[in-house]
Amino acid sequence: MPKKSFSEPDDLNCRGGLNELWEKDRQKPLLYNKKIICPVCGTEFNAKAIKKSSYRIVKKDSDFFIRYSIINPYFYDVWVCDNCGYAAIKNDFPNLSDRDADIIKEKISSRWHPKNYPEVYDVDLALQRYKLSLLNYHVIGAKASKKAINFLKIAWMYRLKEDSENETKSLIQALDNFSTAYYNEPSPICGMEKFTTMYLIGELMRRTGKGEDSLIWFSQILTSITAPAKIKDMARDQKDLVKDSAEDRPLSSDEQYNNILKDNKSHSLFAKFRK
Repeated sequence: MPKKSFSEPDDLNCRGGLNELWEKDRQKPLLYNKKIICPVCGTEFNAKAIKKSSYRIVKKDSDFFIRYSIINPYFYDVWVCDNCGYAAIKNDFPNLSDRDADIIKEKISSRWHPKNYPEVYDVDLALQRYKLSLLNYHVIGAKASKKAINFLKIAWMYRLKEDSENETKSLIQALDNFSTAYYNEPSPICGMEKFTTMYLIGELMRRTGKGEDSLIWFSQILTSITAPAKIKDMARDQKDLVKDSAEDRPLSSDEQYNNILKDNKSHSLFAKFRK
């Protein structure tokens, strides 16, 4: 059996295993306000930030989703200007052209209604904020890589909510945008070098039912002489999972029919030699 680099999602019941993520009184002392200037309207606002020593990693999933205890950094990964409605993943928040700022003013700020955000965020609020960020990216025609990471983090929030249907839908969108980014944007993509991006594309294919396609991406990594050893190990593990699941999968009616035809042809061939 290959050694697994990651835990599978079923290894941990998110709510049952990480109840501390819902203990808001315990989380309040771990947060502080960070002063941010909105690049759209110029308003100064407070963005919630987590003290670096506060969160604890519990598990890592094979698509790079990290499971935390006590407090979850993903919940605070989107900054929102409550004055104008501009929202983006925090690392990308200041990176806005004047043209994009004008588009946001026209298409988002003109319809924006200020909201009262609580002191401590939960998965549902985080999901709302990720969707608002994604709306901003769509409005300004952001690069595929920006939409890709946003869709991926939305999928992770649905995973925490144990909503597999919406998780899969979001993973499909993430896959589509990462694939577009891979072919049209220079590396690094979302901070990932080429082979890490290739691995993630393969893994998202595996998770969305495209096992045969994922094998192509994992194999390209394994046959490369320049791919890092760690990425090769990850690709090998996931390739083995695809093969194991294919072996365990019951044959479809078409596959059964084709096998019968092959058996009949074999029997006919042997019958000629016996005559």
